[in-house]
Amino acid sequence: MPSSADFRTRVESLRPYLMRYASLQLRDAAAAEDAVQEALLAALAGQANFAGRANLRTWLTGILKHKIVDTIRRQSRERPAANLESEGDDGEFEVLFDQRGHWEEMPDAWEQPEGALGQKQFLAALEACLRALPERTARVFMMREHLGLETSEICKELGITSTHCWVMLHRARMALRLCLTDNWFGKI
Repeated sequence: MPSSADFRTRVESLRPYLMRYASLQLRDAAAAEDAVQEALLAALAGQANFAGRANLRTWLTGILKHKIVDTIRRQSRERPAANLESEGDDGEFEVLFDQRGHWEEMPDAWEQPEGALGQKQFLAALEACLRALPERTARVFMMREHLGLETSEICKELGITSTHCWVMLHRARMALRLCLTDNWFGKI
């Protein structure tokens, strides 16, 4: 097991990655900083629990995911209903489909998604597209697709119906597809 100082240095070196991760999830710099601080403190306090079976970054990300969920729960309890944003309409997507709901023009196939995902440029484009989404839409998408929460958990945490959740997920996926087509796949 590494010394306490060595472990602390390795943990602290991952702070920028953890901040980026938390910022994407929470979309609030102060809340992201708090979640990262809590995760780092938990990691340092639980150094004995890190047996080295997993990558340190993976272990820290797991801790951070729990802190992010705690933050989202706290925010959803504290946020007054009057402040909930309007999520807009689907009008911008209507041009993509014909009257029967079929694609007007089929999107191009993604050549090698596994290879593209590993590229930093793709991740930067994805992050930019996620930031362009309305806050609650992005939060629902990230809770479902990145944190792996079930729809019922998301609905409970955000105080929304399952129908609203699925609509928000649909909007997020469509907007991300358009954004990535314009800003990533159209440029490679």
